[in-house]
Amino acid sequence: MVESILKNKRILAVDDEPDILDTLQEQLEEFDGLIFDKATDYDTGYNLLKSRTYDLVILDISGVRGFELLNEAASSGFPAVMLTAHAFSREALKEAIEIGAWAYLPKEKISEIVPFLEEVLTLGYQSSWKLLFESFGGLFNASFGPDWQNKEKEFWKDAASGEYNPETVKSKK
Repeated sequence: MVESILKNKRILAVDDEPDILDTLQEQLEEFDGLIFDKATDYDTGYNLLKSRTYDLVILDISGVRGFELLNEAASSGFPAVMLTAHAFSREALKEAIEIGAWAYLPKEKISEIVPFLEEVLTLGYQSSWKLLFESFGGLFNASFGPDWQNKEKEFWKDAASGEYNPETVKSKK
């Protein structure tokens, strides 16, 4: 059996739904040495981000000011994944990419979170986005409509190919 990249990692999850945090904790408890911190509100999540080092941060968008926490995680150099239900939209996906999230997953796919997180940590930022668009492109099309990428075609092409880099864009501003 191949050893998981999740072994001995420290992960923070911030979500205002305690049952989501419990589900994540249950799915991650099998990994030796993994430390799982959780928060149900912005202030607790922010304080944890400022006081600890994380190998991965999992953030909800709604209810915990997830984009603000994403900005803090990205600024601190922590890989971050957005896990959302209510804010699952083309606009939120774009904002997550622009701020520096490593991936974006609807909560309806939470049962697939372990292999998803393993792939994200193994592949890194740009390759994770390429894989995400390959894996969930059909879900994005079904959720956002078939023409969802027509506006800002160049941005979506770069994101889907793994060529978009938020650091390059930030340095041009």
